[in-house]
Amino acid sequence: MKRLFPDYTYGPGPRQNCWWDETIAAPDWPILNGDLSVDVAIVGGGFTGLSAALYLAEAGTSVAVLEAATPGWGASGRNGGFCCLGGSKLSHSAMTRQFGLEAAESYEQAECDAVQLVADLLETHKIDADTHSNGETQLAHSARAMEKLRRNAEDTGILHEAGELQGLGFGGDFHGGYTNPVGFGLNPRKYLFGLASAAESQGARLFQKTAAESIRKTQFGFDIQTGTGVIRAANVLICTNGYSSEDVPQWMSGRYMPTQSTVLVTRPLSETELQAQGWTSNQICYDTRNLLHYFRLMPDRRFLFGMRGGLRSSPKAEVAIRRTVQQDFLRMFPKWKDVEVSHMWSGMVCLSRNLMPYAGPVPNQSGLFAAFAYHGNGVAMGTYCGRALARMVLSQPDELPQPIAQPPSRFPLGSWRRALMPPAYAAMAIADRWSL
Repeated sequence: MKRLFPDYTYGPGPRQNCWWDETIAAPDWPILNGDLSVDVAIVGGGFTGLSAALYLAEAGTSVAVLEAATPGWGASGRNGGFCCLGGSKLSHSAMTRQFGLEAAESYEQAECDAVQLVADLLETHKIDADTHSNGETQLAHSARAMEKLRRNAEDTGILHEAGELQGLGFGGDFHGGYTNPVGFGLNPRKYLFGLASAAESQGARLFQKTAAESIRKTQFGFDIQTGTGVIRAANVLICTNGYSSEDVPQWMSGRYMPTQSTVLVTRPLSETELQAQGWTSNQICYDTRNLLHYFRLMPDRRFLFGMRGGLRSSPKAEVAIRRTVQQDFLRMFPKWKDVEVSHMWSGMVCLSRNLMPYAGPVPNQSGLFAAFAYHGNGVAMGTYCGRALARMVLSQPDELPQPIAQPPSRFPLGSWRRALMPPAYAAMAIADRWSL
């Protein structure tokens, strides 16, 4: 495999001390030993891969999932647990200009459908994932940002002026907010392993520590070479998102951009501490910054806080980004300066050049499919795109919106494309300061 970041990124360092690891033990999937033939092989055991595996297995298709590390090791087992609208970084107006109004509205409906799909899977398979929150609230970090929220507020949601926030349990230096009724929080690792259990119960075969080293087209489909055997499959799904390889398959090269997100979790907060900050809401929240913060009070009264921004990956860079996250946390919630941060970790989200997720066939490779680039919203959109790939394999009709079905173009600079991110992040930081 040829990956974009240094080896440190794909080792234990960034995810060390991840809170979710303490909430549920990982299942002990076997390691592939020898050769195996299946209808569909899935590279990647996260939300996308397991959603596809479950749907295919329920349809009676033989399927094998290849996870390079241990179950829940990647982004699906270490994200912030926000099941909400998102997946694209294009505004409604930009999407309308590029694809037309009907396609933009179809995509926006897909975001809602993705959240509902997760809710349905949780209910159908009796997955207890510590869900909470009635929708998602965006909080304005400045007066200018609040003006924009007012302009863009929809009738389906609720606008909150600054004077209302304290009574709603949103204690902090915010200038108002807007609650969209779609979305909820969950424990992503419990959800992921619930999907895995459901897929296995339907006959899916799940393998850990079985990295796909290469994919070769054959007369009858594909051979996937691993370190311990070969998987032969008529169809292959690439579901690796921010942990993709430049050459598995070669088509992925340059079409995805991993970027870091870092999360902290506090010890459980007492009622006195919650009241001191004025934060008692169970809503999942994020702020209006371009380099946004996301946060929520979880059912066990621990507080989760995360942010975008890490551009380098090394032991030194990890120390620096964790320090920055903690500084931002204390700046936004100063009454908790004496509250212990018990857990902190990092992981990779995935962007595309056209700022849209993709789910569909790999061009000129019949039987090979890929889904990736959820822009930090993979709980819902990854689940949705995994099901979409499964339906494609089964030749079932699927109303996949045009913006998702359009293959992403390559970033400039090829393997050096990470150099594009520092100026982009600098511009976003300037915009955040300008909006104060």
